[in-house]
Amino acid sequence: MSGHSHYSTIKRAKEANDAQRGKIFSKFAREIGIVVREGGGADPAFNYKLRMVLDKARAANMPKENIERALHQVQGKLEALGKITYEGFGPGNISVIVEAATDNKNRTSQEIKNLFERGGGKMAGSGAVSFNFENKGLLVVQKNDKPDEQMLKMIDLGVEDIDETSDGFEVYTQPDKLYEVKGQIESAGFTVISAELYMKPKMFQTVANSDDAKKAIAFIDLLNDHDDVQNVFSNLDIPDNLL
Repeated sequence: MSGHSHYSTIKRAKEANDAQRGKIFSKFAREIGIVVREGGGADPAFNYKLRMVLDKARAANMPKENIERALHQVQGKLEALGKITYEGFGPGNISVIVEAATDNKNRTSQEIKNLFERGGGKMAGSGAVSFNFENKGLLVVQKNDKPDEQMLKMIDLGVEDIDETSDGFEVYTQPDKLYEVKGQIESAGFTVISAELYMKPKMFQTVANSDDAKKAIAFIDLLNDHDDVQNVFSNLDIPDNLL
């Protein structure tokens, strides 16, 4: 992946800058409610999806009392929330998957459709782009002073795939093996920066110039800024010289 940045890399850089926004805490609260009600329960020891959300929330400096409040509210107001997924295309023909949590699907669907159109994209039907994505666990691992040896060691641990980026390694696993592999990597002496469930593109869409790159990133930011949107996944690929 040398010389190119996928949206997963760009997203991490933006999250580091945006981590203090109050809006991100409300999104984590909604996500906590969703993953608890999906059947895994409120005990993170038995719900790996909840563990991931809690880890992300703590990494973003979400106050402990906010996290506890979200867990207590799961059977209350948050009970009305449901998950909904949208698919479509953005500027430069990038593919986009939007995951939302809402108590009013009709309202949210219309608002997301409007955002697609305002940002220069087009919402599409179910299956229009999801065939190009696969569910994976994503670990971001900090590089040490011997990255080649580090990569070989992680391959020996049985990870599915590794991409080297400017800020570390993106390590992919089966979703249900995410925390098992995370533990193995940490036991090998490496630092895991983050762990999450991720929709990984099978094929990427590379933008040709800086204007297209700006439009694509602005489009994805527009979707992410909607209160109901939990995650945006894209096959956007930007050559580093354009960044």
